[in-house]
Amino acid sequence: MSRTRPTTSVPPNPGTARVWPVLLASCVGQFLVVLDVSVVNVALPGIRDDLDLSAAGLQWVVNAYALTFAGFLLLGGRASDLFGRKPVYLAGLGLFTASSLAGGLAGGGGALIAARTAQGVGAAVLAPVTLSLITATLPEGRARTRAIAAWTATGAAGGAAGGLIGGALTDWASWRWVLLINVPVGLLVGALVLVALREPGNGRAARPALDLPGAALVTGGVAALAYGITGTETAGWSSPETLVPLLGGPVALAAFVAVEARGRDPLMPPRLFRVRSVAVGNLITLIAMTGSFAMWYFLTLYMQNVLGYSAVETGLAFLPHTAGVITGSQLAPALMARFGGRSMVVAGGVLMAAGFLWQGAVLAEGGGYVATVALPALPMAAGVGLMLTPLTETATAGAPPADAGAVAGLINTSRQIGAVLGLSLLSAAATSGTPAEGYARAFLAGGVLIATSLLLVPLLPPRTRPGGPGGCG
Repeated sequence: MSRTRPTTSVPPNPGTARVWPVLLASCVGQFLVVLDVSVVNVALPGIRDDLDLSAAGLQWVVNAYALTFAGFLLLGGRASDLFGRKPVYLAGLGLFTASSLAGGLAGGGGALIAARTAQGVGAAVLAPVTLSLITATLPEGRARTRAIAAWTATGAAGGAAGGLIGGALTDWASWRWVLLINVPVGLLVGALVLVALREPGNGRAARPALDLPGAALVTGGVAALAYGITGTETAGWSSPETLVPLLGGPVALAAFVAVEARGRDPLMPPRLFRVRSVAVGNLITLIAMTGSFAMWYFLTLYMQNVLGYSAVETGLAFLPHTAGVITGSQLAPALMARFGGRSMVVAGGVLMAAGFLWQGAVLAEGGGYVATVALPALPMAAGVGLMLTPLTETATAGAPPADAGAVAGLINTSRQIGAVLGLSLLSAAATSGTPAEGYARAFLAGGVLIATSLLLVPLLPPRTRPGGPGGCG
Protein backbone atom coordinates (compact mmCIF):
# COMPACT_ATOMS: atom_id res chain seq x y z
CA MET A 1 0.00 0.00 0.00
CA SER A 2 1.46 3.37 -0.92
CA ARG A 3 2.24 5.95 1.70
CA THR A 4 1.67 9.65 1.35
CA ARG A 5 5.01 11.40 1.51
CA PRO A 6 5.42 14.53 3.63
CA THR A 7 5.26 17.81 1.80
CA THR A 8 7.99 20.37 2.27
CA SER A 9 6.79 23.00 4.68
CA VAL A 10 7.08 26.73 4.24
CA PRO A 11 9.29 28.42 6.81
CA PRO A 12 6.97 29.72 9.49
CA ASN A 13 6.59 33.40 10.13
CA PRO A 14 8.04 34.18 13.57
CA GLY A 15 5.43 36.84 14.00
CA THR A 16 2.67 34.23 14.02
CA ALA A 17 4.38 31.99 16.57
CA ARG A 18 4.99 32.66 20.22
CA VAL A 19 8.76 32.69 20.11
CA TRP A 20 9.51 32.97 23.81
CA PRO A 21 8.16 29.49 24.71
CA VAL A 22 10.29 28.06 21.88
CA LEU A 23 13.42 29.76 23.18
CA LEU A 24 12.68 28.80 26.78
CA ALA A 25 11.97 25.17 25.91
CA SER A 26 15.09 25.00 23.72
CA CYS A 27 17.44 26.56 26.24
CA VAL A 28 16.18 24.72 29.34
CA GLY A 29 16.18 21.39 27.53
CA GLN A 30 19.72 21.95 26.28
CA PHE A 31 20.87 23.00 29.76
CA LEU A 32 19.51 19.81 31.33
CA VAL A 33 21.02 17.53 28.68
CA VAL A 34 24.50 19.06 28.84
CA LEU A 35 24.38 19.38 32.62
CA ASP A 36 23.92 15.65 33.05
CA VAL A 37 26.99 14.90 30.97
CA SER A 38 29.18 16.44 33.69
CA VAL A 39 27.13 16.70 36.88
CA VAL A 40 27.56 13.04 37.82
CA ASN A 41 31.37 13.11 37.53
CA VAL A 42 31.98 14.88 40.83
CA ALA A 43 29.51 12.55 42.59
CA LEU A 44 31.32 9.35 41.54
CA PRO A 45 33.25 8.88 44.83
CA GLY A 46 30.00 9.11 46.80
CA ILE A 47 28.26 6.71 44.42
CA ARG A 48 31.15 4.23 44.73
CA ASP A 49 31.09 4.27 48.53
CA ASP A 50 27.30 4.15 48.89
CA LEU A 51 26.59 1.42 46.32
CA ASP A 52 29.90 -0.45 46.71
CA LEU A 53 30.69 -0.22 43.00
CA SER A 54 33.89 -1.49 41.40
CA ALA A 55 35.98 0.72 39.12
CA ALA A 56 34.38 -0.94 36.08
CA GLY A 57 30.88 -0.40 37.48
CA LEU A 58 31.66 3.22 38.22
CA GLN A 59 32.86 3.72 34.66
CA TRP A 60 29.54 2.36 33.37
CA VAL A 61 27.63 4.94 35.41
CA VAL A 62 29.22 7.50 33.07
CA ASN A 63 29.41 5.44 29.87
CA ALA A 64 25.82 4.15 29.97
CA TYR A 65 24.58 7.73 29.56
CA ALA A 66 27.23 8.74 27.03
CA LEU A 67 26.76 5.73 24.75
CA THR A 68 22.96 5.78 24.53
CA PHE A 69 23.05 9.56 24.20
CA ALA A 70 25.40 9.31 21.20
CA GLY A 71 23.63 6.32 19.67
CA PHE A 72 20.05 7.61 19.66
CA LEU A 73 20.60 11.23 18.59
CA LEU A 74 19.83 10.72 14.89
CA LEU A 75 16.74 8.70 15.75
CA GLY A 76 15.54 11.37 18.16
CA GLY A 77 16.13 14.10 15.62
CA ARG A 78 14.23 12.38 12.82
CA ALA A 79 11.36 11.44 15.14
CA SER A 80 10.69 15.13 15.74
CA ASP A 81 10.35 15.69 11.97
CA LEU A 82 7.88 12.82 11.61
CA PHE A 83 5.76 13.10 14.75
CA GLY A 84 6.02 16.76 15.68
CA ARG A 85 8.50 18.61 17.87
CA LYS A 86 6.22 19.28 20.82
CA PRO A 87 5.15 15.65 21.43
CA VAL A 88 8.69 14.36 20.90
CA TYR A 89 10.07 17.04 23.24
CA LEU A 90 7.58 15.98 25.92
CA ALA A 91 8.37 12.29 25.36
CA GLY A 92 12.11 12.87 25.67
CA LEU A 93 11.72 15.12 28.70
CA GLY A 94 9.36 12.61 30.33
CA LEU A 95 11.78 9.72 29.88
CA PHE A 96 14.70 11.86 31.06
CA THR A 97 12.79 12.97 34.18
CA ALA A 98 11.46 9.51 35.06
CA SER A 99 14.88 7.87 34.68
CA SER A 100 16.46 10.63 36.78
CA LEU A 101 13.99 9.76 39.54
CA ALA A 102 14.79 6.04 39.17
CA GLY A 103 18.52 6.72 39.30
CA GLY A 104 18.23 8.94 42.35
CA LEU A 105 16.31 6.21 44.19
CA ALA A 106 18.47 3.31 42.92
CA GLY A 107 19.33 0.76 45.59
CA GLY A 108 22.21 -0.86 43.71
CA GLY A 109 24.71 -0.37 40.93
CA GLY A 110 22.71 -2.32 38.35
CA ALA A 111 19.60 -0.22 38.91
CA LEU A 112 21.63 3.00 38.66
CA ILE A 113 23.31 1.93 35.41
CA ALA A 114 19.94 0.93 33.93
CA ALA A 115 18.51 4.32 34.90
CA ARG A 116 21.48 6.12 33.36
CA THR A 117 20.98 4.11 30.16
CA ALA A 118 17.35 5.22 29.93
CA GLN A 119 18.36 8.76 30.84
CA GLY A 120 20.76 8.81 27.88
CA VAL A 121 17.96 7.72 25.53
CA GLY A 122 15.72 10.48 26.88
CA ALA A 123 18.50 13.02 26.43
CA ALA A 124 19.08 11.82 22.84
CA VAL A 125 15.40 12.32 22.03
CA LEU A 126 15.33 15.72 23.73
CA ALA A 127 18.62 17.26 22.54
CA PRO A 128 17.90 17.50 18.77
CA VAL A 129 14.45 18.98 19.41
CA THR A 130 15.97 21.81 21.44
CA LEU A 131 17.79 22.97 18.30
CA SER A 132 15.21 22.03 15.66
CA LEU A 133 12.54 24.02 17.51
CA ILE A 134 14.64 27.11 16.76
CA THR A 135 15.56 26.26 13.17
CA ALA A 136 12.00 25.19 12.26
CA THR A 137 10.38 28.23 13.87
CA LEU A 138 12.80 30.99 12.80
CA PRO A 139 13.87 31.42 9.17
CA GLU A 140 17.57 31.86 8.39
CA GLY A 141 18.74 35.31 9.39
CA ARG A 142 19.69 37.39 12.40
CA ALA A 143 16.80 36.33 14.63
CA ARG A 144 17.75 32.67 14.21
CA THR A 145 21.43 33.50 14.79
CA ARG A 146 20.61 35.25 18.07
CA ALA A 147 18.47 32.29 19.17
CA ILE A 148 21.26 29.82 18.31
CA ALA A 149 23.70 32.01 20.25
CA ALA A 150 21.46 31.78 23.32
CA TRP A 151 21.18 28.01 22.83
CA THR A 152 24.98 27.69 22.57
CA ALA A 153 25.55 29.83 25.65
CA THR A 154 23.01 27.86 27.67
CA GLY A 155 24.66 24.59 26.73
CA ALA A 156 28.05 25.93 27.78
CA ALA A 157 26.56 27.13 31.05
CA GLY A 158 25.14 23.65 31.65
CA GLY A 159 28.54 22.05 31.09
CA ALA A 160 30.28 24.47 33.41
CA ALA A 161 27.54 24.38 36.04
CA GLY A 162 27.70 20.59 36.25
CA GLY A 163 30.77 20.63 38.45
CA LEU A 164 29.46 23.37 40.72
CA ILE A 165 25.93 21.99 41.08
CA GLY A 166 27.14 18.41 41.43
CA GLY A 167 29.77 19.37 43.97
CA ALA A 168 27.37 21.45 46.06
CA LEU A 169 24.65 18.79 46.08
CA THR A 170 27.14 16.01 46.87
CA ASP A 171 28.86 17.93 49.65
CA TRP A 172 25.75 19.40 51.25
CA ALA A 173 23.12 16.70 50.63
CA SER A 174 23.80 13.41 48.84
CA TRP A 175 24.99 12.18 45.45
CA ARG A 176 21.38 11.14 44.80
CA TRP A 177 20.37 14.77 44.43
CA VAL A 178 22.50 15.25 41.31
CA LEU A 179 19.81 13.12 39.64
CA LEU A 180 16.75 13.96 41.75
CA ILE A 181 17.15 17.69 41.04
CA ASN A 182 16.05 16.98 37.45
CA VAL A 183 12.61 15.84 38.61
CA PRO A 184 11.04 19.15 39.73
CA VAL A 185 12.74 21.01 36.88
CA GLY A 186 11.48 18.46 34.34
CA LEU A 187 7.93 18.58 35.68
CA LEU A 188 7.86 22.38 35.65
CA VAL A 189 9.27 22.67 32.13
CA GLY A 190 6.98 19.90 30.86
CA ALA A 191 3.91 21.69 32.20
CA LEU A 192 5.04 24.97 30.63
CA VAL A 193 5.68 23.37 27.24
CA LEU A 194 2.36 21.53 27.35
CA VAL A 195 0.44 24.74 27.95
CA ALA A 196 2.44 27.48 26.23
CA LEU A 197 4.26 25.94 23.26
CA ARG A 198 2.36 26.15 19.99
CA GLU A 199 4.16 24.34 17.20
CA PRO A 200 3.53 25.83 13.73
CA GLY A 201 1.78 23.55 11.25
CA ASN A 202 4.17 21.49 9.15
CA GLY A 203 2.00 20.79 6.14
CA ARG A 204 2.23 17.02 6.70
CA ALA A 205 -0.64 15.15 5.04
CA ALA A 206 0.32 11.81 6.54
CA ARG A 207 3.12 10.52 8.70
CA PRO A 208 5.56 8.15 7.00
CA ALA A 209 6.72 5.13 8.97
CA LEU A 210 9.85 5.50 11.03
CA ASP A 211 12.86 3.93 9.31
CA LEU A 212 13.42 1.12 11.84
CA PRO A 213 16.22 -0.73 9.95
CA GLY A 214 18.11 2.52 9.53
CA ALA A 215 17.47 3.43 13.17
CA ALA A 216 18.85 0.08 14.37
CA LEU A 217 21.96 0.31 12.18
CA VAL A 218 22.88 3.91 13.01
CA THR A 219 22.15 3.50 16.72
CA GLY A 220 24.20 0.31 16.91
CA GLY A 221 26.98 1.74 14.75
CA VAL A 222 27.38 5.01 16.63
CA ALA A 223 27.08 3.32 20.03
CA ALA A 224 29.64 0.65 19.06
CA LEU A 225 32.06 3.27 17.77
CA ALA A 226 31.64 5.36 20.92
CA TYR A 227 32.07 2.25 23.09
CA GLY A 228 35.24 1.23 21.27
CA ILE A 229 36.76 4.70 21.52
CA THR A 230 35.88 4.94 25.21
CA GLY A 231 37.36 1.49 25.89
CA THR A 232 40.75 2.40 24.44
CA GLU A 233 41.48 4.44 27.56
CA THR A 234 41.57 1.29 29.74
CA ALA A 235 41.94 -1.68 27.37
CA GLY A 236 44.15 -0.14 24.68
CA TRP A 237 43.72 0.07 20.92
CA SER A 238 44.77 -3.53 20.18
CA SER A 239 42.46 -5.27 22.66
CA PRO A 240 39.59 -7.36 21.19
CA GLU A 241 37.32 -5.50 23.59
CA THR A 242 37.96 -2.31 21.62
CA LEU A 243 38.85 -3.68 18.18
CA VAL A 244 35.53 -5.48 17.70
CA PRO A 245 33.33 -2.39 18.25
CA LEU A 246 35.81 -0.11 16.48
CA LEU A 247 35.58 -2.30 13.37
CA GLY A 248 31.93 -3.29 13.77
CA GLY A 249 30.73 0.29 14.24
CA PRO A 250 31.91 1.55 10.81
CA VAL A 251 30.53 -1.62 9.16
CA ALA A 252 27.10 -0.92 10.66
CA LEU A 253 27.31 2.73 9.60
CA ALA A 254 28.26 1.70 6.05
CA ALA A 255 25.21 -0.58 6.00
CA PHE A 256 23.15 2.36 7.29
CA VAL A 257 24.29 4.50 4.34
CA ALA A 258 23.29 1.73 1.92
CA VAL A 259 19.88 1.34 3.52
CA GLU A 260 19.27 5.10 3.52
CA ALA A 261 20.15 5.37 -0.18
CA ARG A 262 17.38 2.90 -1.04
CA GLY A 263 14.76 3.79 1.55
CA ARG A 264 11.57 5.69 0.73
CA ASP A 265 11.47 7.52 4.06
CA PRO A 266 15.10 7.44 5.29
CA LEU A 267 16.08 8.33 8.82
CA MET A 268 18.88 10.56 7.48
CA PRO A 269 17.99 11.63 3.91
CA PRO A 270 21.15 11.35 1.75
CA ARG A 271 20.26 14.64 0.07
CA LEU A 272 21.28 16.45 3.26
CA PHE A 273 24.91 15.46 2.75
CA ARG A 274 24.81 17.15 -0.64
CA VAL A 275 24.19 20.45 1.17
CA ARG A 276 27.73 21.77 1.50
CA SER A 277 27.06 23.81 4.63
CA VAL A 278 25.66 20.74 6.42
CA ALA A 279 28.43 18.34 5.36
CA VAL A 280 31.42 20.64 5.94
CA GLY A 281 29.95 22.29 9.04
CA ASN A 282 29.51 18.93 10.74
CA LEU A 283 33.03 17.79 9.83
CA ILE A 284 34.56 20.96 11.29
CA THR A 285 32.41 20.55 14.40
CA LEU A 286 33.56 16.94 14.85
CA ILE A 287 37.28 17.85 14.67
CA ALA A 288 36.97 21.00 16.78
CA MET A 289 34.98 19.22 19.49
CA THR A 290 37.62 16.47 19.61
CA GLY A 291 40.15 19.12 20.63
CA SER A 292 37.96 21.35 22.79
CA PHE A 293 36.89 18.52 25.11
CA ALA A 294 40.10 19.13 27.10
CA MET A 295 38.86 22.42 28.53
CA TRP A 296 36.35 20.96 30.99
CA TYR A 297 37.72 17.47 31.61
CA PHE A 298 41.44 18.04 32.11
CA LEU A 299 41.07 21.34 33.95
CA THR A 300 38.76 19.55 36.40
CA LEU A 301 41.45 16.94 37.00
CA TYR A 302 44.17 19.59 37.28
CA MET A 303 42.31 21.68 39.84
CA GLN A 304 41.36 18.68 41.98
CA ASN A 305 44.53 16.57 41.66
CA VAL A 306 47.21 19.28 41.45
CA LEU A 307 45.72 22.38 43.07
CA GLY A 308 43.79 20.30 45.64
CA TYR A 309 40.41 21.99 45.11
CA SER A 310 37.18 20.49 46.41
CA ALA A 311 34.29 19.80 44.05
CA VAL A 312 32.58 23.09 44.96
CA GLU A 313 35.82 25.07 44.60
CA THR A 314 36.40 23.50 41.20
CA GLY A 315 32.93 24.49 40.06
CA LEU A 316 33.48 28.07 41.21
CA ALA A 317 36.87 28.15 39.49
CA PHE A 318 35.11 27.51 36.16
CA LEU A 319 33.11 30.74 36.37
CA PRO A 320 35.55 32.63 34.07
CA HIS A 321 35.13 29.90 31.47
CA THR A 322 31.34 30.07 31.70
CA ALA A 323 31.41 33.85 31.42
CA GLY A 324 33.79 33.66 28.46
CA VAL A 325 31.63 31.21 26.48
CA ILE A 326 28.45 33.18 27.20
CA THR A 327 30.13 36.46 26.24
CA GLY A 328 31.52 35.02 23.02
CA SER A 329 28.16 33.51 22.11
CA GLN A 330 26.32 36.77 22.70
CA LEU A 331 28.84 38.82 20.71
CA ALA A 332 28.75 36.37 17.81
CA PRO A 333 25.46 37.48 16.14
CA ALA A 334 26.50 41.14 15.82
CA LEU A 335 29.99 40.19 14.64
CA MET A 336 28.56 37.69 12.15
CA ALA A 337 26.25 40.36 10.75
CA ARG A 338 29.23 42.67 10.19
CA PHE A 339 32.01 40.29 9.14
CA GLY A 340 30.18 37.12 8.06
CA GLY A 341 29.83 33.76 9.74
CA ARG A 342 32.78 32.13 8.00
CA SER A 343 35.11 34.87 9.21
CA MET A 344 33.85 34.39 12.76
CA VAL A 345 34.43 30.62 12.60
CA VAL A 346 38.08 31.43 11.77
CA ALA A 347 38.39 34.19 14.38
CA GLY A 348 36.81 32.07 17.11
CA GLY A 349 38.89 29.02 16.16
CA VAL A 350 42.16 30.98 16.17
CA LEU A 351 41.30 32.53 19.52
CA MET A 352 40.32 29.14 20.98
CA ALA A 353 43.43 27.36 19.63
CA ALA A 354 45.66 30.13 21.01
CA GLY A 355 44.01 29.79 24.40
CA PHE A 356 44.52 26.03 24.42
CA LEU A 357 48.20 26.39 23.52
CA TRP A 358 48.60 29.05 26.23
CA GLN A 359 46.86 26.77 28.72
CA GLY A 360 49.19 23.88 27.84
CA ALA A 361 52.27 26.06 28.22
CA VAL A 362 51.38 27.37 31.69
CA LEU A 363 50.19 24.01 33.04
CA ALA A 364 53.57 22.49 32.24
CA GLU A 365 55.28 25.25 34.25
CA GLY A 366 52.87 25.09 37.19
CA GLY A 367 51.59 27.98 39.29
CA GLY A 368 48.52 29.38 41.00
CA TYR A 369 44.94 29.71 39.87
CA VAL A 370 45.13 33.12 38.20
CA ALA A 371 48.16 32.35 36.03
CA THR A 372 47.36 28.75 35.17
CA VAL A 373 43.55 28.73 34.95
CA ALA A 374 41.83 32.13 34.91
CA LEU A 375 43.93 34.05 32.36
CA PRO A 376 44.09 31.35 29.64
CA ALA A 377 40.33 30.94 30.07
CA LEU A 378 39.71 34.35 28.50
CA PRO A 379 40.70 33.58 24.88
CA MET A 380 39.92 29.88 25.17
CA ALA A 381 36.32 30.20 26.38
CA ALA A 382 35.47 33.30 24.35
CA GLY A 383 36.74 31.49 21.26
CA VAL A 384 34.40 28.58 21.97
CA GLY A 385 31.38 30.88 21.93
CA LEU A 386 32.54 32.80 18.87
CA MET A 387 33.23 29.61 16.91
CA LEU A 388 30.35 27.32 17.87
CA THR A 389 27.55 29.82 17.22
CA PRO A 390 28.35 30.37 13.50
CA LEU A 391 29.28 26.68 13.13
CA THR A 392 25.90 25.59 14.45
CA GLU A 393 24.08 28.03 12.21
CA THR A 394 26.12 26.86 9.22
CA ALA A 395 25.59 23.15 9.89
CA THR A 396 21.81 23.68 10.01
CA ALA A 397 21.57 26.10 7.07
CA GLY A 398 20.31 25.20 3.63
CA ALA A 399 18.20 22.23 4.75
CA PRO A 400 14.38 22.35 4.35
CA PRO A 401 12.33 22.87 7.54
CA ALA A 402 10.87 19.36 7.19
CA ASP A 403 14.39 18.02 7.87
CA ALA A 404 15.21 20.35 10.77
CA GLY A 405 15.16 17.52 13.31
CA ALA A 406 17.41 15.26 11.23
CA VAL A 407 19.96 18.06 10.79
CA ALA A 408 19.81 18.91 14.51
CA GLY A 409 20.38 15.25 15.35
CA LEU A 410 23.38 15.19 13.02
CA ILE A 411 25.08 18.26 14.55
CA ASN A 412 24.50 16.89 18.05
CA THR A 413 25.95 13.53 16.99
CA SER A 414 29.03 15.28 15.58
CA ARG A 415 29.51 17.07 18.89
CA GLN A 416 29.04 13.95 20.99
CA ILE A 417 31.28 11.68 18.91
CA GLY A 418 33.90 14.45 18.92
CA ALA A 419 33.74 14.57 22.72
CA VAL A 420 34.06 10.78 23.04
CA LEU A 421 36.94 10.69 20.56
CA GLY A 422 38.61 13.60 22.35
CA LEU A 423 38.44 11.78 25.69
CA SER A 424 40.35 8.84 24.23
CA LEU A 425 42.92 10.69 22.13
CA LEU A 426 43.70 13.42 24.64
CA SER A 427 43.82 10.96 27.55
CA ALA A 428 46.43 8.99 25.59
CA ALA A 429 48.46 12.19 25.26
CA ALA A 430 48.25 12.78 29.02
CA THR A 431 49.49 9.40 30.24
CA SER A 432 53.22 10.00 30.83
CA GLY A 433 55.11 12.35 33.14
CA THR A 434 53.66 14.17 36.12
CA PRO A 435 49.91 14.90 36.15
CA ALA A 436 50.49 18.56 35.31
CA GLU A 437 52.75 17.64 32.39
CA GLY A 438 50.18 15.16 31.09
CA TYR A 439 47.34 17.68 31.29
CA ALA A 440 49.56 20.21 29.52
CA ARG A 441 50.14 17.82 26.62
CA ALA A 442 46.39 17.23 26.34
CA PHE A 443 45.80 20.96 25.94
CA LEU A 444 48.59 21.32 23.39
CA ALA A 445 47.12 18.42 21.37
CA GLY A 446 43.66 20.00 21.65
CA GLY A 447 44.97 23.30 20.32
CA VAL A 448 46.52 21.55 17.32
CA LEU A 449 43.25 19.72 16.56
CA ILE A 450 41.24 22.95 16.73
CA ALA A 451 43.72 24.67 14.40
CA THR A 452 43.49 21.69 12.03
CA SER A 453 39.71 22.02 11.82
CA LEU A 454 40.15 25.55 10.46
CA LEU A 455 41.80 24.17 7.32
CA LEU A 456 38.32 23.09 6.21
CA VAL A 457 36.71 26.53 6.59
CA PRO A 458 37.42 27.58 2.95
CA LEU A 459 35.13 24.71 1.89
CA LEU A 460 32.16 26.35 3.62
CA PRO A 461 29.79 28.13 1.22
CA PRO A 462 29.99 31.94 1.20
CA ARG A 463 26.97 33.97 2.15
CA THR A 464 25.69 36.48 -0.34
CA ARG A 465 25.13 39.05 2.39
CA PRO A 466 25.84 38.98 6.14
CA GLY A 467 22.87 37.90 8.20
CA GLY A 468 20.92 36.72 5.20
CA PRO A 469 20.17 33.26 3.93
CA GLY A 470 22.49 31.13 1.91
CA GLY A 471 25.46 29.93 3.92
CA CYS A 472 28.08 30.90 6.39
CA GLY A 473 29.41 34.22 5.15
